[in-house]
Amino acid sequence: MSEQHTYRVIVRGTWDGLTDEARERLLAEAADHGLAGMRFSEEGALTYEPVPLKHFSMRYVVVSDAEDGPEMAGAIAEDRAETALRALGYGWAGLRSTVTDMDTMKINRKSASRR
Repeated sequence: MSEQHTYRVIVRGTWDGLTDEARERLLAEAADHGLAGMRFSEEGALTYEPVPLKHFSMRYVVVSDAEDGPEMAGAIAEDRAETALRALGYGWAGLRSTVTDMDTMKINRKSASRR
């Protein structure tokens, strides 16, 4: 059995080809997708600013084989984002991801003398 790693992935993109209905829905729901929504989950959390309604990000937790590396975690998250956006009826372009391997991330802890 291969070792599993947990990745945090931020998928960023640009709204593209939004219908009037989709644009209205995004603007109406903008308060639900602001700073308070910036959390990582398997389902993904969509965040965007309503003005200008141009860019968005989705935050995912992806657990996958360590040997597949962060590239695979990014591809999995981008696939999840495409599926979610398509189901919501939103058009997008230019998806790109930033991946952090939580199992290899170095945590700098302050020593007692620096607190």
